[in-house]
Amino acid sequence: MSAPLRIAVVGAGPAGIYAADILKKSAAEHGREVAIDLFEQLPAPYGLVRYGVAPDHPRIKGIIAALREVLESGVVRLFGNVRFGTDITLEDLQGLYHGVIFATGATKDAPLEIDGIDTAGSYGAADFVSWYDGHPDVPREWPLEAREIAVIGNGNVALDVARMLAKHPEDLMPTEVPANVVEGLRASPVTDVHVFGRRGPLSVKFTPLELRELGELRDVDMILHDEDFGVDPDEETAKQNKQILVISRVLEQWRQRETGQASRRLHLHFWSRPDAVLGQGKVEALRVERTRPNGDGGIEGTGELREIPVQAVYRAVGYFSSPLADVPFDERRGVIPNIAGRVHDGSRPVPGLYATGWIKRGPVGLIGHTKSDAKETVEQLLGDEHSWWSPAEYDAAAVPAMLAERGVAWTDIAGWIRLDDHEKALGEPHGRERVKVVPRDEMITISRDE
Repeated sequence: MSAPLRIAVVGAGPAGIYAADILKKSAAEHGREVAIDLFEQLPAPYGLVRYGVAPDHPRIKGIIAALREVLESGVVRLFGNVRFGTDITLEDLQGLYHGVIFATGATKDAPLEIDGIDTAGSYGAADFVSWYDGHPDVPREWPLEAREIAVIGNGNVALDVARMLAKHPEDLMPTEVPANVVEGLRASPVTDVHVFGRRGPLSVKFTPLELRELGELRDVDMILHDEDFGVDPDEETAKQNKQILVISRVLEQWRQRETGQASRRLHLHFWSRPDAVLGQGKVEALRVERTRPNGDGGIEGTGELREIPVQAVYRAVGYFSSPLADVPFDERRGVIPNIAGRVHDGSRPVPGLYATGWIKRGPVGLIGHTKSDAKETVEQLLGDEHSWWSPAEYDAAAVPAMLAERGVAWTDIAGWIRLDDHEKALGEPHGRERVKVVPRDEMITISRDE
């Protein structure tokens, strides 16, 4: 067997961990031994599974169990709390590995180009999600002062945000929601959350499961508007899709519910395109334009404008990736330009550079898609032996020595297990799965047993 193939993976979310697992197995099928180091800028792994999914989604535990199995199988070494571009650079990686797979995902909010979007009280959903998920790099407090709130978007993130805003915080207590988040939500005076979608009720991007969860909120009325239904001439055709049919039935059931008894209301507005955030110095209303089908499968504006009084606006119109130092980046699409995972600069492939996950294809698709994504990228990498980098002779201690010399307090898999056990112990007296440790320095101290 030839010398071990050494690969760095930057990003320890599902995309990076799946890529490492698939690379290990695929390399073995090719008769190659492979050594994989996983670099993550946060002290803990799992990326958006830990920091991008609402805490009241228990099904996510199964995904985490699968990811943890990979980490603990000996497939990879984990170097957490290591920032690519500063703590370790592309030049460093070229001296240590044959290639690198970037799996840094998409964590910023996609822009929404409407007037007033930067008014005080207008927020990106990604920042709010990071706050309620206990991300160590966002402020511990969130300004929850609005009685009426607008959420722009018709995807799963929009529904997560709307649900977290409308849900009574005591109903979150069985989950891993951090203590500071519970305190913030308890102080919220919210009475009404409005969710706006540009298209009709049968063109939504969320899943039936997400929608059902919304309707199960205690002491929250679901408010729908008859004028939004029966508008699309293709409605019956759309219902031939099983998922759309289920969504249609759920919405019809909500339309039949009696309302007026709950202390909070969640309004779903369809055929409503955001036009402007209004307010003098702070959010006072959202102006929307009514839309309608244009006959070609799209929508068009009707010219009818409406103003809905709100004191806060959350845009949930998609995620966007961040550029990486010395790595090609498509500013328009928010991805590393690539063909089947092989990074390209203009029309030419860049030797040794690969991408997988949302940084490769944009923030679309569910977590399961990352496996097929990673398989495609790994196939490209293994077929590129002629263009791999030529690193120095293998030294397992080289990376730890480099990080130690630079004063980087990295965390490893044993440290993550230590932090994981600590969080579970914090939750045990309260009958909870865990209580997340939020401050970065505290996460590092526990992980490093200091």
